[in-house]
Amino acid sequence: MAQRLSAHDILDRLVSFPTVSRDSNLDLVDWLESYLAGQGIATTRVPSPCGTKAALYACVGPDAPGGVVLSGHTDVVPVEGQAWTSDPFALTERDGRLYGRGTCDMKGFDALAIAALVEAKDKPLKRPLQLALSYDEEIGLLGAPPMIEHMLASGLVRAETVIVGEPSMMKVVTGHKGGSGWRVRVRGHEVHSSRLPDGVSAIMWAARLINWANDRNAEIMAASPTDLAAMFTPPFTTLHVGLIEGGTAHNITAGSCTFEIEMRVVPGESAAEWDRRLLAEAARLTQQMQAIHPDAGITLDRDFAVPPLQPEEDGPAERLARRLTGDNGTHMVSYGTEGGQFQERGYSAVICGPGDIAQAHQADEFLSLDQFRQGQDFMEALIADLSR
Repeated sequence: MAQRLSAHDILDRLVSFPTVSRDSNLDLVDWLESYLAGQGIATTRVPSPCGTKAALYACVGPDAPGGVVLSGHTDVVPVEGQAWTSDPFALTERDGRLYGRGTCDMKGFDALAIAALVEAKDKPLKRPLQLALSYDEEIGLLGAPPMIEHMLASGLVRAETVIVGEPSMMKVVTGHKGGSGWRVRVRGHEVHSSRLPDGVSAIMWAARLINWANDRNAEIMAASPTDLAAMFTPPFTTLHVGLIEGGTAHNITAGSCTFEIEMRVVPGESAAEWDRRLLAEAARLTQQMQAIHPDAGITLDRDFAVPPLQPEEDGPAERLARRLTGDNGTHMVSYGTEGGQFQERGYSAVICGPGDIAQAHQADEFLSLDQFRQGQDFMEALIADLSR
């Protein structure tokens, strides 16, 4: 049997693979398949539609109910334009911290989960332990749904609970906002800017839709939040535009403008209803634009749709995570995770992982050694719990 690696050694290997979402993760998947095979653990690969990426899942323990899935993602965000003081794709330990792209979000958890799976293989488990690693989480949580469907259709015994290891400082997070993202393409009609009324400036009409989003934010912030929404920071749905481009010159009405809008929707509100309102406003503006020129208008293409993680009333995942961590606090987050996608397919899910979300996506991203050790303690307690 091949050498068994420590969680630290596994993290070193995972960080060395530059699995930025725009690129392939197959080198990492190849290595992990080989490593787990050397430990006597069979894996299943779920390729992406384009074939350049893959999700991977594995299972150890008996074919019995009550199992646990350790859920993570393999992709990371880019490092370009960030002032790193060490190689982002080489694990660097200093001052009680593990530096490297993805150490916090979320290869630190992945390494702990892989090490736990190998350790659990030789334990007298009464319930199974499963590993599920996705791709393209960072660009819209695209890789988990086909992996989950494959797991359910494969004959693999369905686990009861899912621990999503996004950074939560090892606190038990029971809910998060849903998300909806759209790429908005505004078509204008170019004329010399001195003839502004004869043209349709794509940028200026895009601004009208963006201002609609600003007005909705103002309305939301002025209203009293529901009891559930009040658990979040901020305690309301948000609409945000973070990227925009368009136009040709300062003296030409812009022929095109593109921007991206995201809506982070609190549980209890309907993301579909927010989508409907956005599409209705775009249609209303298109009608006005086409009254000036028939080729003008606004087109929206879906970027992503992420379901919320709904707090469960005494859910088994929450009970398990609280039992293992001793955390009885109430924690909600505004970022999205694959937990809602597992929950939609009938799993009980919570978020519990090492690291601080404030470090995610930053230059010199790090995971503290203390958090890494807490994650190791969690995995040891989980294996013991599954063996009872």
